[in-house]
Amino acid sequence: MNTVFMILSTILVWLMIPGIAIFYSGFVPTRDVSRILFDSFLMFGLAGLLWILIGFSMSFEGNFWGIIGNFRHLFLSGVDMSSTYGTTGLPTGVYLLFQMMFAILTPALFLGAVASRVRIRFIIMFVILWSLLIYYPLAHIVWSSAGFLAKLGVLDFAGGTVIHIDAGITAMILAITLREPYKYSGEQVLGNPLWILMGTIILWVGWYGFNAGSALNVSSQTINAILTTTVAACSASIAWIILENTFKGKVTLSGICIGSICGLVGITPGTGYVTVFGSVIIGIVSAIGSYYFMNHLKYKLHLNDYLDIFGCHGVSGIIGSICVGLFATKSVNGNVLNNGLFYGGGFRLLGLQVFGVIFTIVFVSLLGTVIIVGLKKFFKGNIGVERL
Repeated sequence: MNTVFMILSTILVWLMIPGIAIFYSGFVPTRDVSRILFDSFLMFGLAGLLWILIGFSMSFEGNFWGIIGNFRHLFLSGVDMSSTYGTTGLPTGVYLLFQMMFAILTPALFLGAVASRVRIRFIIMFVILWSLLIYYPLAHIVWSSAGFLAKLGVLDFAGGTVIHIDAGITAMILAITLREPYKYSGEQVLGNPLWILMGTIILWVGWYGFNAGSALNVSSQTINAILTTTVAACSASIAWIILENTFKGKVTLSGICIGSICGLVGITPGTGYVTVFGSVIIGIVSAIGSYYFMNHLKYKLHLNDYLDIFGCHGVSGIIGSICVGLFATKSVNGNVLNNGLFYGGGFRLLGLQVFGVIFTIVFVSLLGTVIIVGLKKFFKGNIGVERL
């Protein structure tokens, strides 16, 4: 039963990649739609093959210094697909495929930051280097039992640090280094509201595989993840339209969809650790934080974040990861060694979560900047508009 559930979860996460492409395409000018769709679908081949070539081994096989796995299983040579992987109780092949979807999904999240502003060759090299130097080490650090953040006790149920903060920070660096500073002109991009809604629906459905699947079995944590995922998205969507109505005097379809996504992002790191009430608060706070950044702080910083990827995934991912230190409780998940602050656990878990967030931001920022600066020097002719 657990194996069947995980195969279903893997398929649901797979659906999120075209869901991202559809969602982003609803916000961009028509001339950029084909490129958004292409870049997202390219990740299946590029990030997928790279995961099989070396990614799984670097992330989850062996351990060096709590930072990285080993390099022994090129193209999964020597990996027994039918054996049980670690303590998961799942066949290695099933666990590998589930994690493969995350490795494909994460670069698809941040590529919208540059849309058609860089050439495809640049994107290919960036994703390869980003996967090798950032994603695989971070997955090992946070999710491998030998990873140093995992050993410290930092909690990330389904990807607040590894996926959302990672993708958000990467998108911000891409926007800063490859796009001109934002200058408000009053011009509105006419998007496609149907694409926005359909993308949101696909992502929300896929998120059940994303969050509930991270329990790796059918258990009380799985049910809790489904409940908290749903409730956080609902509370964030309502919070967003209240904010829009209060500060803009109107509500929008794009707003309620973005609010829902922010709630889904915010609950991801704690979905299997927090109560339903905690998920309500996390959804609301995530919506407030992301709304403020997208509608005010982004303009003050002149950040040309094309699709508000940092504003949504980065900000809500940071808020959600820190909120685990407030709302996590042993009554939901016995793997919580220290309750959150609001459940009598003191500041220990909160401090660990803040440290995990800061480490992720610094780690991704430094390495991401190095990769981009290096590629800009190596591929001088690949910075510029390229549309399909």
